[in-house]
Amino acid sequence: MKKILVSALIASGVFAVLKDKDKDPLHKRIFNTTITEIKNGVASGKSVSDELEFKNNKVFSKFLNDKMNIGWISYTITKDTTFLDSIIETDVRYIEAKGLYKDEDKQETHLICKINNELIEGEIKIMKNDKLKKQFEFSGQEKATKIKEKK
Repeated sequence: MKKILVSALIASGVFAVLKDKDKDPLHKRIFNTTITEIKNGVASGKSVSDELEFKNNKVFSKFLNDKMNIGWISYTITKDTTFLDSIIETDVRYIEAKGLYKDEDKQETHLICKINNELIEGEIKIMKNDKLKKQFEFSGQEKATKIKEKK
């Protein structure tokens, strides 16, 4: 009986750890960003406001949806760490994520994000046949969320 109880406790502990590991740290986070097109390695003078919404391991960009008809892009977390910032003496959560969207014309949209607490920066590359068609850089910060009052 004790062996069964111990085995059940170990199994539930392992399940809890694995379940937490699969949680998306970006789930339900929204970032207001500014996107700038990069031409010949130099930022163009025009910038556009955008909103990046993360949900269920997918990201949505209003800019990409409006300009290129790209919906939700699946992404993977490539780095998730916390470190102590010696200047401000507080913990900082740092996350890197990569997304890839392929359309029927074999055009690929690569999205790379680096999130430092509530700040985000990254790049978007539009590729076709391994040739760069368009490139954008973006940066911004997390959208303020409303605090729900308890009734």
